This record gives sequence, C-alpha cells and structure tokens, in this order.
Amino acid sequence: MSQGLSNGYAISDPSEALKKPSTATELGRVADCNLDDFKEAIQSAYDAQPKFFYNTTGKQRGDLLRKWHDLIIANQDDIALILCLENGKTLAEATGEVVYAASFISWFAEEATRSYGVTIPSSYPNTALSTIKEPVGVCGIITPWNFPAAMITRKVAPALAAGCSVVIKPPSETPYTCLALTKLAVEAGLPPATFQVCPTKDRQAATELATNPLIRKISFTGSTNVGKMLAKLAAGTLKRTSLELGGNAPVIVFNDADIDAAVEGTMFSKFRCTGQTCVCANRIYVQSGVVKEFTEKLVARVSKLKVGSGLDPSTTQGPLVNAAAVKKIHEHIGDALSKGAKVEFGGIPEGYSTNNGFYCPPTVMSGVTASMIVANDESFGPLAPIFEFGTEEEVLQLANDTEFGLAGYFFTRDIGKAHRVAQRLQVGMVGVNTGKISAAEAPFGGVKESGYGREGSLYGLEEYQTIKSITVAI
Repeated sequence: MSQGLSNGYAISDPSEALKKPSTATELGRVADCNLDDFKEAIQSAYDAQPKFFYNTTGKQRGDLLRKWHDLIIANQDDIALILCLENGKTLAEATGEVVYAASFISWFAEEATRSYGVTIPSSYPNTALSTIKEPVGVCGIITPWNFPAAMITRKVAPALAAGCSVVIKPPSETPYTCLALTKLAVEAGLPPATFQVCPTKDRQAATELATNPLIRKISFTGSTNVGKMLAKLAAGTLKRTSLELGGNAPVIVFNDADIDAAVEGTMFSKFRCTGQTCVCANRIYVQSGVVKEFTEKLVARVSKLKVGSGLDPSTTQGPLVNAAAVKKIHEHIGDALSKGAKVEFGGIPEGYSTNNGFYCPPTVMSGVTASMIVANDESFGPLAPIFEFGTEEEVLQLANDTEFGLAGYFFTRDIGKAHRVAQRLQVGMVGVNTGKISAAEAPFGGVKESGYGREGSLYGLEEYQTIKSITVAI
C-alpha cells in the first residue's frame, strides 16, 4: 500500500468513476481499495491506537478536535461545494450539513474531558474499588451517502475523543467529502495513522471490517439487511456494534393540531435532502376532520418547490443520488395509483428520463392505504403519501405496525395527548409539534429493526468505551 493511505487521506491509484447526480455525467475518479489495503489500514490503526490514547489526555484530544472543528468552519464553502456536487443536495443544504457536521466535533471535544470513573465502596476490608473508562480500540466506520459529512463526524468525533483509532469505509457514491474532512483532521494535528480512509466498491470490505479481530467495534449506518449481516459477522469476534438502520417514520396530524405548524414540520421532515433521510416522513397520517385542509395546504407548499441543480441558488430540491432511487419512487407511485390512491400534485412526467440527471418531482398522494407498498417500504425520496385515520387508538396501531422504529412525529395542542402518544410510539426519537429532531446534544438511534446504540449526546462517547474496574489492597 502507498504511504499515502497510512497518512490518513491520500490513496492509491484512481480507478472508479463517480457520477454527478445533477447531470448523470462523470464527476471524477477515486481509489478502489482492495482487501489487502483494508488489512494494512487496520494494522496501521491498531498499531497507532495505544500510542494515541496513552500519550494524550482527554483535554489534549479535545483541543485537537476543536482545531479540526475550526478548520471545517473556515473551509465550509469548499466542503459544501464538494458535497453538493457528489450528493446532489442544494448548496444551501450542503452548507447547513457541514456546519451540523462540525457541531458533533465541537460537542465531543467537550465530552472528551468528561469521561468520568466512579469510586465504589468495597465489601472487603482494606480495599479500594474504582472504575475507569478506556477506548474500545480500533473502530470500523461505515457511513451512508445521504449525509456524507455529518455521518462521518457523528461517529468519528466520539471515537477520537475516547482515544480510539478509526478505519473508515466511506460511501462509494460520496467519498470526496470524507476525504476532504480527513485532510483537515490531519492538518489539525490528529495523528494520521489513527484516521484511515479506504474508498472502495468491494462488498467484501465491510465483511473484513466486521470479521478482522483487530477491529473491536463496528459503527454502521445503512440498510437493515446489511446491518443484520454485519451484526452476525461481528458476533464471530464479539465486536461491539452500533447500528443505525432503516426507518419508516410516521407523521400524525390530529384534529386539534395547528395545521400550519403541521405542514411546516412535514415539509422539513419530508423534503429535506429531497426526502433522502432515514428519519424522513414516510407515512403521513391525518385525522379525518382536518385531512382536506392539511392536504390543500401541503400541496400549496409543495407546489412552490423548485427542482434543479443544487448549484442553482433558486433550487429547493436537488436530484436523487442515482437512477435506482428515482425508479423506486416511480414504483411506489405506480403501485399506489393501481390500488386507488390519487396524485394531488406531482407524479411521473410523461416521457421521463434520467439521462440528464436523477431528478424526481415532489409528489403528494391522497387516499393511501396500508395495502400499498409505500406503507411498508421506505421511499427515500420526495413522495408524501397521506393516509386518513379516525381515532387515536387506530393511528397508534397503524404507526407502530412496522418492523422499524427510528423516528416518529405528531402534531396536537392537547398536552395530555402529547405525553400519551410520545410514550406509545415505538420509536427511538419523537418530534412533538416539530419536524426537527436532530442535534449534536440529542441521542440519535432507534428500536426494533432500526438498530441499537445511540449517537451524539452524552451517550455517544460511551459507545466507544469500555469500563475497567480496579481493586487495590490498601
């Protein structure tokens, strides 16, 4: 392997072409690392990790993270442009993501100094018992393409704060953002060998991270099927795992809701990143008394969205990530239409083609039922299906009738109902009268087949630590 890989960001000979979502043309080329590259990166990270932890204090690691944060903020325009080009989201959203990504680094820079142990009264005489927290070791990091900056920092910042080293498999669709962040991390002074990046399209790379005995933890964000596979593989060496997997988020609008606030919250949740988020509103349940008003107001808002290149300042909806993503939305629309749903706005344009970019018109559908594919399969695009419901009990059964449990949202003015529904929704995160639930200080993660473990917040550092007890005769 080239010296560059162990330096954290430079990589071997380019071999894989990446497509620009806005034009379906080549954006550039990036390395396609093989399994030998991964094994060498893992060994390098393994050798570096103890030196990193034992030669630095929590404060020193926090200082390094703060320098990394400051460099990202200073270069946010350049990183946002890279992100926009390879992911497709608007430049405004890309800039917002870069700032959001940096917030995790700032947060864990502070948490690095708060890795507290405890003193425990011993049951043995003349004995002192205490605990300390230590890094779990080398961490395999596998991230998705929809948030190529934030998903890196949300995992890597706590790992580095804890004293771990990382081996990152960035998404094959969006590797450049990760490489740019890594370059700035090394420039900030983080030891290069602790921060390995291996772009690849080799499906065996994830298997290597999950089975290599030198890797002691896997943190993965992606599909439930892949997450289950990684969990099985990781069990072979009893690796720690954190899995943030698929979602099928419900949005519930009750009769007593502030309808304008409900529309605003739905717009943010549904159409951010052109609907390509794991906490995106996938099923919109509206109570019968307000379904007509809500639908009309949502259509009015959606009709003002503008689809186009993310580099155009007037664009509010960029392209989807690839042609397969567009095809999935069309399949969901076609299935719903065949079963009696109605397109209120958008739909599939006649003669549609992805030859000039992976664009998909924002679409609102009414009359959607549980028998349609969209009720059970995450669309991951700008499709807003509206389901009508009658009672609170009915909608809770509908909302919870899924194997997923990542996020859920609802809108009501009734404080009793707010507490009641928040408790009964089977999800890891709830938004009450808001569509905004993601922040560095908020625990992020799900239940059921949406995975386990929490990212961000005061719990995020613990995911990369082990507890050691020390008993001393005195």
